Amino acid sequence: MAADDVTRHGHTHRLDLADPDVRDFTATVVAVDPERGIVLDRSAFYPGGGGQPPDEGVLLWGGVRTRIVGTVRGDDLYLVPAEGDPVPAAGTAVRGAIDDERRTGLMRTHSGLHVLTAVVFRDFGAKVTGGNMEPLTARMDFDLPQVPPDFKDRVAEAVNAEIALDRPIAARLLPRAEAFAIPNLVRTAADLLPEDLETIRVVDIDGLDQQADGGTHVASTKLIGRVEVVKVENKGRGFRRLRVRVF
Repeated sequence: MAADDVTRHGHTHRLDLADPDVRDFTATVVAVDPERGIVLDRSAFYPGGGGQPPDEGVLLWGGVRTRIVGTVRGDDLYLVPAEGDPVPAAGTAVRGAIDDERRTGLMRTHSGLHVLTAVVFRDFGAKVTGGNMEPLTARMDFDLPQVPPDFKDRVAEAVNAEIALDRPIAARLLPRAEAFAIPNLVRTAADLLPEDLETIRVVDIDGLDQQADGGTHVASTKLIGRVEVVKVENKGRGFRRLRVRVF
């Protein structure tokens, strides 16, 4: 997979990866599949992946509004219209608008989770075994057999200390060999990167963390806000689940 392929999926140029702050864009409908959805030549809708849910929003065309409620991945990225909404035909010029509150909440949460995983790995040596996020709330699972009594408070204090440093967050594309020269590039217990992936997108929190990642993030840690560790759960066999919220 070449570098250009990282910011394309089928016929669609991924504006969400080129600039995660884009919320409004123009595009042309390339194709419509009655079962899967609408294919655009360019799109700022994040299609979901890596634990981050897909964006929602609208397409506006000819005085008509089509609500977008999800994405289907295949050879192309298919934007899923709300049931009953009109669907623009191939060749139609459209304006897309992302649900800003939802996307911004997910970006803050995703970046907060990167800080969380960096702190837990740095301070406790634990890798990620799973996770899930919604806007401003999430869970993250770690392989952590031993948990000190003050673990919850120590993690929250360390995460918010890093956030307060206002560390820049940026994404870059690296050749596979160069990317894997970065220590602990993959923070999950299992390496989930496809072997044929020639170019790796790396999200860098300056001075704290570098991880292979395909999601959208805020521009600096200060934009995350604050992270509260709500609960630590024992899921058996040394697996610990941290439930967090961002505010």
